[in-house]
Amino acid sequence: QVQLVESGGGLVQAGGSLRLSCAPSGRTVSMYTRAWFRQAPGKEREFVAAMNTWMTYSADSVKGRFTISRDNAKNTVYLQMNSLKPEDTAVYYCAASPSACSGYGCATVKYDYWGQGTQVTVSS
Repeated sequence: QVQLVESGGGLVQAGGSLRLSCAPSGRTVSMYTRAWFRQAPGKEREFVAAMNTWMTYSADSVKGRFTISRDNAKNTVYLQMNSLKPEDTAVYYCAASPSACSGYGCATVKYDYWGQGTQVTVSS
């Protein structure tokens, strides 16, 4: 069984930064596309960013503030979040897919593996 484990969430003031990490545990599977989603209370899950071997893509709401990156040696994906705003408050989930995608198509590709989520709270 494969699990994705997120870490790095917490409470931060507006304008601050956090870095989330996502690492797999269990058996090795194809994780060609890695992504981050978030869900705020009372709202639907929202795509944040995705990457694979030839592209990275971020939602307009976080572009220029959030950066997705990957350490291939550790098979770990990161989400560096800068200039955080209260509206970034949400539970952040990492996801992995064996499928390729590009641009906003990465928001709708099927993700086979999900993490349990990590809470990010931005105070004003």
